[in-house]
This record gives sequence, C-alpha cells and structure tokens, in this order.
Amino acid sequence: MTQPPLNPETLQLGQATPLPASPEEARLDRVPNPHPGTDYLARFTVPEFTSLCPVTGQPDFAILVIDYVPDQWLVESKSLKLYLTAFRNHGAFHEDCTVGIGLTLNQLLAPRFLRIGGYWYPRGGIPIDVFWQTGEPLKSVWLPEQGVPPYRAR
Repeated sequence: MTQPPLNPETLQLGQATPLPASPEEARLDRVPNPHPGTDYLARFTVPEFTSLCPVTGQPDFAILVIDYVPDQWLVESKSLKLYLTAFRNHGAFHEDCTVGIGLTLNQLLAPRFLRIGGYWYPRGGIPIDVFWQTGEPLKSVWLPEQGVPPYRAR
C-alpha cells in the first residue's frame, strides 16, 4: 500500500480508477477530518467482503464492520472500497484478512480508536469470527453493537 496523497487533486475520488490487482497494490487515500476536536464514531459495513482460501483457492465470504473514532484523518470511502475489493483474488486466512485490514487502517489514520469485526461464513461447517481493536473504547463516544448476529445453524 502506498502512502496516501495529501493533495485533493490526486485522490481517486472523482476519477476513473481501475481495480487494484491485490491489497498490496491498492492505494488508500485519507482526507483531513473536518471535526478533529470532536469525538465521534464512523462506521463502514461491508456486507459482501470476499477473499480466497490460501490453501484451496476457494472463495471465502464475510461481513466486515469497521468502527473508528477519527483524529486528524478520515479514510476516503472510494479508496477503501477499492482496497477491500482487491481482496477478491487475494489468498489469506480469515484472521490475516481481518487483522491486516485493521492494522493497515490504524497505520494510515492514527485514529483515537479503531475496531474491526470479521464475521466469516462457514466453510467446512465452522464459522470463524475475528475481532481486533486498538485499545479501550473512548467513554465519550457511543459504540453500538456491530449488528451482526452470531452464526446459528439452520
């Protein structure tokens, strides 16, 4: 992942941008937070996240929920969408995808708080849910449940 540009004219937003071939080739853009002195929660819900099993090459599907309390930076949503889409042809275990995305966003944004929940659909009869966060939630911010029910067999 390359370092994000600070010049708004170089953002991917508003421009035709090809899908990156891999998460490593994707570029995440950040933009200044218009309210850096205010604690608030921003949430991205990704209901159709896809990656590949690194052993079998079979597709894996998940719902990702990313919550963060910004400091100086916001992640630009088009670049986030392109970055996450780049996982479609990327082979990695569920834990690696979920935690890796969290670490990447944390490094890019240096938020006051970040958490990610990866709710993976069952493969081989076992669902795997993966959770990662940067530390304790801020007491000044309402942190709702992520809204994804635990897996229940049918």
